[in-house]
Amino acid sequence: HQISVNKLKEKLKKLTNRSWSVSWEHRCTKLRQLIRGWINYYRIGQFKTICQRIDGWIRFRIRMYLWKKWKTVKNREKQLRKLGVNALQAKMWSNTRKSYARCASTFLQNKVTKELLRRKGLPSMIDQYQLKHISA
Repeated sequence: HQISVNKLKEKLKKLTNRSWSVSWEHRCTKLRQLIRGWINYYRIGQFKTICQRIDGWIRFRIRMYLWKKWKTVKNREKQLRKLGVNALQAKMWSNTRKSYARCASTFLQNKVTKELLRRKGLPSMIDQYQLKHISA
């Protein structure tokens, strides 16, 4: 089943691409369709750990997308302040020269949480798996 997981990751990579300029709702809808379809097809299999890993990877890619979407230092600072970061810390983080991946895996991971992304409409692969999984 490694081949099917790799195919899924390739499709997810296209849907979470930072340069794909579509609305957040459209992106979430496409992700939801792909995740539901894949989970429904493989609901008999034992994929819990794989689903957890892929779920974390999707959130990581979404954080990178958000950091790129915020674009300017000023906007990044404003968005970080909305997430509850204090002014000095937001200024420091927004002025970083680190890559998208580095930002997404460090400070954004603590502020753009799984729960926040769920409230914003991002589907969770592990939640879908737990709903649909059939024990053989």
